[in-house]
Amino acid sequence: MDRFGEKLRALRHKKQWTLKRLAAQMGYRAHGYLSEIESGKRVPTALFVLQASRLFGVSCDALMKDELEV
Repeated sequence: MDRFGEKLRALRHKKQWTLKRLAAQMGYRAHGYLSEIESGKRVPTALFVLQASRLFGVSCDALMKDELEV
């Protein structure tokens, strides 16, 4: 799960979204929490992982397992 933030950032960049846009898509008012997740300062909740997997159309396993690529 060490690479979760890196994978989230890569998926966001593929869609050419800013952190603010991602926050809006996920129902957050601000993007600070997302920034901390991407930088590895915070561990995402299970609900966040599920929301991100649905938003980007990837499996939770692909996001959470370090050995898998998204």
